[in-house]
Amino acid sequence: MTQRGWVLFLAMGVIWGVPYAMIRIAVEDFDPIVVAFGRTFLGALILLPIALYTKALAPVFRRWRPLLLYTLVEITGPWFLIGYAETTLNSSTVGLLIAAVPLIAVVIVTKLGHDRFDARRTIGLIIGFAGVAALVGFDIDLTQPAAIGAIGLTTIGYAVGPIIINRALADLPPLGVVAGSLVLAAVIYTPFAALRWPTHFTADASWSVLGLAVICTAAAFLVFFALISEVGPARATVITYINPAVAILLGVTLLDEPLTIGMGIGFPLVILGSILGTARARTAEKPAAAPVTQS
Repeated sequence: MTQRGWVLFLAMGVIWGVPYAMIRIAVEDFDPIVVAFGRTFLGALILLPIALYTKALAPVFRRWRPLLLYTLVEITGPWFLIGYAETTLNSSTVGLLIAAVPLIAVVIVTKLGHDRFDARRTIGLIIGFAGVAALVGFDIDLTQPAAIGAIGLTTIGYAVGPIIINRALADLPPLGVVAGSLVLAAVIYTPFAALRWPTHFTADASWSVLGLAVICTAAAFLVFFALISEVGPARATVITYINPAVAILLGVTLLDEPLTIGMGIGFPLVILGSILGTARARTAEKPAAAPVTQS
């Protein structure tokens, strides 16, 4: 992976290591659908004027079918489902389950003939998943099947979303795609959020939604599109191995949470797994099918 790819990769690992805590705080006072609506609506408010000014929106909406599909699998479904899951599951469980995204993405692009497994990538994915398991201490609460199912659907959506970008939206302005998808998601959420609108707004929950919108949505998606363009959709999703490590490190350094043996073992495994998992598959004598990666 190039130096630029690593910079984008690490930036996304940090940015998307934060939302789990923010969502957990927000859903304590707001319904998950309200949290998802606030995140998309505020994110759209930030990006929409810029997209209109740069004329990045019109070509995107001319390709509204793949844009709508991307919005449903990457934003509308997952952001509500994660919020719903975090009303009953702890963030460690959610982080571990979402760590399945890279494996799902690699399997999908391999089945599509755009990429292939090699031993190094397979070992990297296994090591990364083992590292996440050590980080969270195998903290899986199987007594909440609906919440676990919600995260399962989220992992599939997160794996499919980047593939849609690469196959149908990669040649469009990233700012327009992000702004357009947030507008669509906000419109879809609106009637449901209106039915669940809170009677009062607490400071912690409100600040969390604002942080989700500005940092983890508006800024994050622009970086994520650049990452997909640089390293491809399957390798881009390996940031889900970094996210739990970032969340735990923030807890230790800022919230005085204990540093456990699992953290000491798991964090280096996560980094090693990410390095191996993002490596390109080695080519044989006959070249593999053209990758999804845009150069």
